[in-house]
Amino acid sequence: MLAVALAAVSGLVWGVGDFAGGKGTQGAASMPVAWLSKLVSLPLLALYLSLSYVAVQPTSLLWGGLAGAAGMVGLITFYQALSGGAMTVVAPVTAVTSASIPVIVGLASGEHPSPIRLVGVVCALVAIALVSLSPTPVGQVTVVTRRLIVMSVLSGACFALFFIFMAMASRVSSGTSGLWPSAAAQLAALTLGAILLAITRPGPWPKGRSLRWTLVAGPFDMTANALYLLATRRGDLSIVAPLAALYPVTTVILALVVDRERLRVVQVVGLVLAAAALALVNR
Repeated sequence: MLAVALAAVSGLVWGVGDFAGGKGTQGAASMPVAWLSKLVSLPLLALYLSLSYVAVQPTSLLWGGLAGAAGMVGLITFYQALSGGAMTVVAPVTAVTSASIPVIVGLASGEHPSPIRLVGVVCALVAIALVSLSPTPVGQVTVVTRRLIVMSVLSGACFALFFIFMAMASRVSSGTSGLWPSAAAQLAALTLGAILLAITRPGPWPKGRSLRWTLVAGPFDMTANALYLLATRRGDLSIVAPLAALYPVTTVILALVVDRERLRVVQVVGLVLAAAALALVNR
């Protein structure tokens, strides 16, 4: 099924972008990294648009812009929540929230995936939670506050809105909008980010190694957005969104290869469930 393949690949590509973005924030403030990564991806976006040019659909641009704004708010909130030091709570809560809300919306809107595919969706949701778990550094006490939970849920909800709005951009244009919704999302995120950068003190901008990782993050993130948009044109939101939200799988694998991190048992279980989810939704 093409929609499943596109959604799965978009999740894998998103994971690369997230990993690169995370490496970029190790030497710079998160907001400049996020904004600059989107800026440097514009030439590649222009290439994609030229290769798949179609007439502009104004309504789809609106939904794409809303998706981009929601995604940027979610990213900023997510980084702020992570700064609270409870990554073992923030990451899985955000990831599961972002994946589960589109499933609920899709089912409520009349989608009827087969029972075996629903089992695959459940496997994907559990896999996302398990793979997102990371160990608490030795000697660090994790303090989970109500504010931290609210921020985690809020960031997940914003990411979920990105998934939903991009799917709406495809549906209102009956799949004839090309990649214009992705362009609108990118420009909306850049505009909102520029405003926030202008009115706040974001901290150091990426340089050197941090800049190189930022230059990698942007094109992968934007490519994943385009792949997800294409997936929504061919499959149900309740199936496509949780597969695209499996991006922590790639992040964990890259952390294993690049940073020599060790997989925890729960993460191994999560990877197995992710594979099972892909197999089941393809049935």
